[in-house]
Amino acid sequence: MRLFSHSAAAPFLHRLTTLYNAPAKPVYFLIHLLCLPFGGWQAVIVAAAITLPLGLTSSKEYAELEWPIDILITIVWVCYAIVFFGTIAKRSQPHIYVANWFFGAFIITIAILHVINSLAIPVTMFKSYSIYAGTIDAMVQWWYGHNAVGFFLTAGFLGIMYYFVPKQAERPVYSYRLSIVHFWSLISIYVWAGAHHLHYSALPDWAQSAGMVMSLILLAPSWGGMINGMMTLSGAWHKLRTDPILRFLIVSLSFYGMSTFEGPMMAIKTVNALSHNTDWTIGHVHSGALGWVAMVSIGAIYNLLPVVLGKKQGDMHSIKLINIHFWLATIGTVLYIAAMWVNGIMQGLMWRAVNADGTLTYSFVESLEASYPGYAIRALGGAIFLAGMFLMAYNTYKTVKNVSDEQQEAANNSAQA
Repeated sequence: MRLFSHSAAAPFLHRLTTLYNAPAKPVYFLIHLLCLPFGGWQAVIVAAAITLPLGLTSSKEYAELEWPIDILITIVWVCYAIVFFGTIAKRSQPHIYVANWFFGAFIITIAILHVINSLAIPVTMFKSYSIYAGTIDAMVQWWYGHNAVGFFLTAGFLGIMYYFVPKQAERPVYSYRLSIVHFWSLISIYVWAGAHHLHYSALPDWAQSAGMVMSLILLAPSWGGMINGMMTLSGAWHKLRTDPILRFLIVSLSFYGMSTFEGPMMAIKTVNALSHNTDWTIGHVHSGALGWVAMVSIGAIYNLLPVVLGKKQGDMHSIKLINIHFWLATIGTVLYIAAMWVNGIMQGLMWRAVNADGTLTYSFVESLEASYPGYAIRALGGAIFLAGMFLMAYNTYKTVKNVSDEQQEAANNSAQA
């Protein structure tokens, strides 16, 4: 049976479509407990905004916050997990849709990563030292760092994709069987690839090579998920002409496919020798952060916000503004990442260039001066993307205000009657 066969999952699809569109009211487990994660997470953000500029940091990339804030993050995350898994346990339907598989893996793995990587010995209220030392500390850090990206910014947002793409397209997911293969292969392989961040370091060579090989294997499940999401539009491609929300979701998948191809290529040692510590890495990160994470989130919000307000999905104040936002986001992202790609390759080549006598052809400052045009284009791209977010904020405000005005008008009419 073909892996990509739509008919292969037909028994699942009818059942899931029925469940997906069922009007049943969700029953949450300890819903009031969510007040703590919500307020706690805002406190984490405020604490980070205060402590990091003051230099109060553990100096671990993606895990810079000091131990009191790490403990707060743990409490917030445990409460979040209790509500999520408690709600799953109380479900009225026997099947757990694949999006929730991704959310569950995201919650569990991030908890494990955060706790293990943040283990430290406090010295003062705002200073601690990692319990790991030297190369082991680096390996634990990048086991954490790579999988924080893999499970926070990939698995969590794949859960969003598997819910909102079929919902907005009004089509069942292309292959439910493929979505299950995607899930198990992704979570099985991703955790082994972190060593590619430590090429040409003190990490044993075999560990570096293992990280490179697992990164290359990771291309398969990543592209399987990307293809599954995009092929969900089979028979509905025409909707892209008139539905900018669906366009956000599908273009985000294009960026996901591009960045998950680029990542394994950059993990190859010979490529990494050129790309490491250059702006190419910045371009790679932002093709995922802006093109994948931001755009799929924007599409999901545009779909969901009207539903939360009691309207039909996607019924925002202005579809025209959504369309303008889409083009601003796309153009801004492309300018940003293309500028960083060009800068990065140029920097790598300049740093490696040597004269006949073995001295460096270019100084670091010369490579920096040559990068200025790229930084100007990056700033332009970022400004364009930001302008789109301001449009979204305005559209969101007007959507909420319109519903509030309608409710007020209905209340006044009812009172007069």
